[in-house]
Amino acid sequence: MRAYILLTTEIGAEKHVLNSLRKISGVQEAHSLWGVYNIIANVQTQDTETLKTIITTYIDKIGKVNSKLTMIIDEKMPRLNLA
Repeated sequence: MRAYILLTTEIGAEKHVLNSLRKISGVQEAHSLWGVYNIIANVQTQDTETLKTIITTYIDKIGKVNSKLTMIIDEKMPRLNLA
């Protein structure tokens, strides 16, 4: 299961949150952003329950996160051939 998580942080907390995210098992990548969201994280897990645990336990324990938006990728959806 793969998901992208967009986060907004408290002002000045971006580096702390980014470094903490990169230490969580299952977080493949985490990057700073310019715009409405401060950080994007690419998370890959074996199942939905593990993804839920990462989001509701580990990310919440980091603190200084004002909001999260999780976008779960549907690997089963067929790709469109537009060529």
